[in-house]
Amino acid sequence: MAVEAVIWDFGGVFTSSPFEAFNRYEADNGLPRDLIRRINATDPDTNAWALFERNEIDTAGFDELFLKESTALGHPVPGREVLPLLSGSLRPRMVAALKACKQHFKVGCITNNMVTHHSPGADAPQRAAGAMGLVMPLFDHIIESSKAGVRKPDPAIYLMMCEALSVKPDACVYLDDLGVNCKPAAALGMRAIKVVDVDQTLAELAAATGLQFDQEALA
Repeated sequence: MAVEAVIWDFGGVFTSSPFEAFNRYEADNGLPRDLIRRINATDPDTNAWALFERNEIDTAGFDELFLKESTALGHPVPGREVLPLLSGSLRPRMVAALKACKQHFKVGCITNNMVTHHSPGADAPQRAAGAMGLVMPLFDHIIESSKAGVRKPDPAIYLMMCEALSVKPDACVYLDDLGVNCKPAAALGMRAIKVVDVDQTLAELAAATGLQFDQEALA
């Protein structure tokens, strides 16, 4: 089936990966590399991260529960110190690719987020000049886990987007920097692209959509 929609993750796609910031924090604090990722991958449907992204706990609850979970792994880390690490630098070439796709297809964004952090509905003055303020207005529809009460990789959230855009899964391309989030999209019939770096992503997106992304113009 011909492509009708391109659906995007936000963090790690339009911005640099928070994993880079996690690793810097770990190095600066004498912690094992990828500790934060390991904490987030432990009990991934019920841990502090999952509960926060579904808006089932507040910032104080996340701070406390994340500290408990990290302490259980032998390295106490307050949740409040992790949240600032989520903000990354904008990738202009990815934004340009989104604009190009928008000229030909419906475009949507599915983001696992927190109401109190990098949410399109929060802190409007501060984010207006930032990555969220620049990118989010371009989408035809946005689904935030913190507002929907469901988060990736639950297949339901991908189907919610298809319904909102009035498209079938096999008419969609989906981009995400996490393989665990790409798998359910692919299982539903979407063409899933795991974002590793910008060059690789744009090459795969060009192959999937038939569009040509001018590398010099996007640099």
